[in-house]
Amino acid sequence: MINPLNFTIETEVSPDYHTAILDFIYKYYLFPQPDRFSSIKNSHSKGLSFVLDSSLSDDKTSNGISGNFNESKRHRDNQKTNNSSKAYVVNGKIESGEEINVTLIPEGNVPKTVLNQLAEDIFVAVQIYEENIRQSTIYFAWSEGQVIIPEKTPSIRKKASKSLFGSSMLLFFILFFGINIILFILIGFYAVIFIILIQLLIVLISDKIYMRMGEWKITPENPNIHIIQYQMPDNESKFFKENLGENALMKVKKEIYDASLAIGESPTCEISEKVLSKYGFHCSSSRQRSRVINVYNIVKEASDKFGIDVPKIIVSNNMLPNAAATGPSPSRGLVLITTGLLVQLDEEEILSVIGHEMGHLVGRDPIILLSIVSGEFILRLTILLPLVLISPIIYILVAMGLIFFVAKFFEARADILSAKVIGKPEILAEALRKIGYSRLQFERMPSYRISSWIMWDPHPPIYFRIRRLGNLKNADKIKNPLIRSAKDVFKGFRDSFKG
Repeated sequence: MINPLNFTIETEVSPDYHTAILDFIYKYYLFPQPDRFSSIKNSHSKGLSFVLDSSLSDDKTSNGISGNFNESKRHRDNQKTNNSSKAYVVNGKIESGEEINVTLIPEGNVPKTVLNQLAEDIFVAVQIYEENIRQSTIYFAWSEGQVIIPEKTPSIRKKASKSLFGSSMLLFFILFFGINIILFILIGFYAVIFIILIQLLIVLISDKIYMRMGEWKITPENPNIHIIQYQMPDNESKFFKENLGENALMKVKKEIYDASLAIGESPTCEISEKVLSKYGFHCSSSRQRSRVINVYNIVKEASDKFGIDVPKIIVSNNMLPNAAATGPSPSRGLVLITTGLLVQLDEEEILSVIGHEMGHLVGRDPIILLSIVSGEFILRLTILLPLVLISPIIYILVAMGLIFFVAKFFEARADILSAKVIGKPEILAEALRKIGYSRLQFERMPSYRISSWIMWDPHPPIYFRIRRLGNLKNADKIKNPLIRSAKDVFKGFRDSFKG
């Protein structure tokens, strides 16, 4: 007998949209699947209730989110449960508010995988709804005493820069070696030494390079990021963006700043409501949310737990949820955080994500991975040169695949270090689930799950990281996180072939 599953999903949507979440789950998940769900009742006051009944159909698998979100459906997990010959029933209830409360009560011997899959479906439905709301949300973010920057999605140049100079800088190392082919032809083996020295220099000044990628520097004197979200109806959002444009948005933002932070007060929904009303918008307080995040204190708490100096802190004002760390050593570290991450995660989740980045700093991952890539390059031009000449394309594919696979050890170690030092693996798992939910949808398809292990990405699959953190017990007693991580990565890769 499996115990009832009770969990909550935090949501960033304003009170006006709390009941709309239930409507969305009903319309795009439950109602399109009459062969799986029955007794569906949607009451805004009492919540959304339903029954999952396997006897209604031979197909026991989740159909994902349908309707306008067919992409989720296409990438569902098509596997059947191992208990297909036995009927099972799950009674579910979803209540929406500041937090979404979910209760799943199984009847009889319901496979645990079925219960977990249903929980994941509901979580993904909420994330898809939130992403839909973000498309019509106006965001305002400020750092005290610093330049006012418009919120925007990152440019191609900034995306490329952050990919190149990420926590491991692995992509940069590999791409940079590409240019040495010409140098090798021109100056011979000296080109290898030259390239390695240049890369080493870049690693040593990586914190200074990264300083140029953010907009705001967070210090003890300016520790806070202020954020206001106004979740407009679609028609208002479209009018605002198409007819007023970015210049008007900047003007609104400056007026809110001048009426608040400029005179020593925090920006509030009431202040933004007065400003926006001058532009013809009636701002309901029930559609607004405001937050003040002490970013410096969060990073300092993580640094204190790791026993290192507080790294430089940079905030990039774009809505892509991300964080990264770089630097040649813990004493020369830098952490970059986006406003998108601050919007989507609560403070405990932000702390756990920063703990992951601290794991890269204390592990000196940029230097270690530079050594691995440099070693491969030297071997390629010496001992392994005959293999390269026989089939250069196959060699590059295999060698780079192995390097990125080894890099997964270090990402997995950073997860363990966050769990070990910050002490909240389940919180880090929840943060990963929130910011990686779209990738989770793909990884539910077995073929994509396998390819996610072998693609040129230093991160292990999201599903693996979440499941591993959820099962992690006594992280503080792990003596060698890197060896443990290597074993876990190998096991996860092997298990991906088993579905």
